[in-house]
Amino acid sequence: MFVFICLFIPIVNGVFGVDADEVKSVSVMEGESVTLHTDLTHIQTQDFIKWIYEPKESLLAEFNIRANLTSIRDTHDERFRNKLQLDNQTGSLTITNMSIRNVGLYTLTIYSSKETSYKKLSVTVYARLPVPVISRDSSQCSSSSERSSVSKCVLLCSVMNVTHVSLSWYKGNSLLSSISVSDLNIRLSLPLEVEYQDTNTYRCVINNPITNHTQHLHINELCQSCSELRKFRWAIFEVVITAGAWLLIIICIAAGVVYFSCKEKKKCGKSNEADICLHPTE
Repeated sequence: MFVFICLFIPIVNGVFGVDADEVKSVSVMEGESVTLHTDLTHIQTQDFIKWIYEPKESLLAEFNIRANLTSIRDTHDERFRNKLQLDNQTGSLTITNMSIRNVGLYTLTIYSSKETSYKKLSVTVYARLPVPVISRDSSQCSSSSERSSVSKCVLLCSVMNVTHVSLSWYKGNSLLSSISVSDLNIRLSLPLEVEYQDTNTYRCVINNPITNHTQHLHINELCQSCSELRKFRWAIFEVVITAGAWLLIIICIAAGVVYFSCKEKKKCGKSNEADICLHPTE
């Protein structure tokens, strides 16, 4: 019994000599590839490597150096079908065309003659970012709001269908305001109030931990006074009404031409019939 305990203790120390609870975070954009590194420059001849996807303990890949056997299990789990590549020199695992379905915890186990070590990697996949859209708050020129903000222009920076992002307004390089969401948000908007004659540069930025998109504000294009905006809308209304009136006139003229043309044809037909009756064929 004593001999068994002496032999067993070194093995247990080897297995738990590495902090198995330490988790390294890895981030990647949707559609891109990610490599999960073993941090080994080369694999020893006695090593045996195994990659597991933790949520369902799916075995992804095995590499037995001594037997020179490599096994990639990309057909067992459809989330990884035709996506896995194993580096025979380092044992690192590459996953191509990442999607939200590949988010989760990946565990690397390295068995050697001296010890068994573990490495855990938490992989997060971020969706591709849309470009922010800047528009004027359409409610600003209502009769009630116009009196309260005569010299102000209220703008909205918006994005659709986003998750795990931040939306921010910048004046030059200074942050003015920001909002963040972690859950799926159908529409995310952030307002900005500026003077009509403001000459500063403003930009709206959407970002996640990997990338960002910027939309610059053109005040002169979006910020017209309410009176100017009403004039512009009235001008458009007049153009539409005028075009509609001309179209109606053209339709009426065309209908009149068709009507009188058909009427003349009927008269002509009756005249021919009368001629036949007065002068029958001999």
